[in-house]
Amino acid sequence: MKLLAFETATEACSVALHVDGQVLERFEIAPRRHAELSLPWAEALLAEAGVARSQLDAIALSRGPGAFTGVRLAIAIAQGIALALDRPLVPISTLQTLALRAPADADQVLSSIDARMGEVYVARQVRVDGQWRLQGEEVVCAPDAVVLPDGTRWFGVGTGFGAADGVLATRLAPQLAGVDPLALPRASDVLALAVPAFERGEAVAPERVEPAYLRDNVALTLVEQQAARAAKQG
Repeated sequence: MKLLAFETATEACSVALHVDGQVLERFEIAPRRHAELSLPWAEALLAEAGVARSQLDAIALSRGPGAFTGVRLAIAIAQGIALALDRPLVPISTLQTLALRAPADADQVLSSIDARMGEVYVARQVRVDGQWRLQGEEVVCAPDAVVLPDGTRWFGVGTGFGAADGVLATRLAPQLAGVDPLALPRASDVLALAVPAFERGEAVAPERVEPAYLRDNVALTLVEQQAARAAKQG
């Protein structure tokens, strides 16, 4: 099986290639350079592995939530390659991907990404039979609105724990077994989830993949910002 994966939903940029059980990856914390790096890295990995684009079985991607432009970029690149090759896509939640950054012995993980504007993206996940299962829904909210079930212990991963002066980590401290506020999602972790998903038949047509923004008003907000700038220039 040969899968190519893109992860550009945060300040980190990464591309990974799965070739019959072996994984190659490029990863760099590179704000605002995702568009510059993603495709050249993909071509470099394919060349290193001696794999032609036409040999790929599918394209995997991190579908968000995360930075608006980063999420859109991964989807656009993956859709472009998939449509050109007539291959399916395997979309993976960015928060689910982030859970793989937790220690191997962690069975309950709270994934969180800084959503800016005083909010965080959050998801609770529990390991069941070796696989992560989402508990409840992925949400975007203020750090002080996040609640964990009474009597439970979780490991926190992601930049949401460092956002707003670490409010999330401080408030949930009694229920956290540990925290990694610097953890960022990686394309290799996208592959770790996408390979079994592909084997289960969960790949979809490129046009069916939608970004997970969680904020319904993101696009409207951008339009309003453009309108405001145009009004000032006028």
